[in-house]
Amino acid sequence: MNRGSIDKTLIIIVIALIIIGLIAVYSSTSVLASVKAKYADRGGMIYLQKQLFTLVIGFFLMILFIFLSPSRLKNIVFPLLIVSFVLLILIFSPLGVTAGGARRWLRLWPSVFQPSELVKLAMVFFLAWFLSRPGYQKQKIKDFLIPVGLMGLFHIIFLKQPDFGAVMTLGIITFAMLFIGGVSLKFLGVTSLLALPVIFYLAKEPYRWKRITSFLDPWADPQGSGFQLVQSLIALGSGGLTGQGLGEGKQKLAYLPEIHTDFIFAHIGEEMGFIGVCAVVVLFFLVCMRGFRIATKQYEPFYYLLASGITIMISIQALINFAVVAGLVPTKGLPLPFISYGGSSLVVNLIAIGVLLNLSRTASYVSITDLSIRQRKTEAIKKYYYRRRF
Repeated sequence: MNRGSIDKTLIIIVIALIIIGLIAVYSSTSVLASVKAKYADRGGMIYLQKQLFTLVIGFFLMILFIFLSPSRLKNIVFPLLIVSFVLLILIFSPLGVTAGGARRWLRLWPSVFQPSELVKLAMVFFLAWFLSRPGYQKQKIKDFLIPVGLMGLFHIIFLKQPDFGAVMTLGIITFAMLFIGGVSLKFLGVTSLLALPVIFYLAKEPYRWKRITSFLDPWADPQGSGFQLVQSLIALGSGGLTGQGLGEGKQKLAYLPEIHTDFIFAHIGEEMGFIGVCAVVVLFFLVCMRGFRIATKQYEPFYYLLASGITIMISIQALINFAVVAGLVPTKGLPLPFISYGGSSLVVNLIAIGVLLNLSRTASYVSITDLSIRQRKTEAIKKYYYRRRF
């Protein structure tokens, strides 16, 4: 069966984000790479070269998933889940890499990989399959505890690393998909209430509590616990309307830690100004809109949930990163999709976009061949989820 064309608008938006990211990575790391002894002979290009190498891998996998038969997407649910779980466990083996007091990476030639990024995508696939099963019943506590229990298992491993940002992100993705999938609201409400004491207990860890207090008043200790947030706000504020110009930012001169990864949005604000910041926000908003547009055109519950889950995964990570950089939530390590330096996030998010583009071809085919069929199937899906929720 010949299928429709892919969503070209989504491709253009993602490419625009990647180009902005490459410019920002080079600008934010050129000085850092030049002063490092082991990179001195390669100038300021080393980080950009690594990002481009990862980008090639990501594009290859994205294209692979674009042209994968949609029926095969269900077949990779459990292999993807098992692989992500095994990689996550291997972090605690000799292959694991510790940096900044956390053990979150695997040493895989020629670089490192962060399995938590793959876990998020694997969980989206699993939830899409689980919630679309014909035998799924919202009234059964077992059908609620299975996905929540799997999420809890991943949370335990994340906390051993520790990686509280991954815990929070995976929790939001899981609960959002359970809500969309028609899970009883009373189950979600009770679980949320029971989780509050656990969250409070985890927040009492000294380094996490320091992050919370510095978030509430970063200027109380601008040279200590509040240093990173203060420097981030300075970067955003000093950019003005049009920015200081590409390469002219000052915060990259060892003032703002992690400026090329978790805080690259602040660097964009400093060098590209309010206009650059708004452009990035608008592009992510368009990714969100296109993703949900693809989801609403799907004619099978699994595809609908998969497209929705991927859109939520990308949008939530971008939203949290914006909030962290702007001082709206406590600081946590979470890259900005498609823009931050780091291969794991870039590769996984490009795979996710590949799946979305794959599903856009199916939606396009149905709308071209028989609009009435698509309308009937869309109405059937809406009634299906309405009955499950109420």
